[in-house]
Amino acid sequence: MSSCNIDHSLEDVQQKLNDQKNHLPTGLYEKTASLLQTEPNQQILNDVFHALKKYDLASDDEKQSRNKTLEQLTNRQ
Repeated sequence: MSSCNIDHSLEDVQQKLNDQKNHLPTGLYEKTASLLQTEPNQQILNDVFHALKKYDLASDDEKQSRNKTLEQLTNRQ
């Protein structure tokens, strides 16, 4: 998963989450959606966006890694 210097808005992250909904484990989708309701800081928004970016095209190993990242982010709250 690569990172970039672009700050992603809450709306962009919510759209990316909705775009990937059918590819994410149900519980993880719900936890991530709940996280976005808590007005997360910019770093969390960026991290969530990059975990979701092209999630549907990722290998199974890469998806597992991204799932762990999303789990860690959602468990912080």
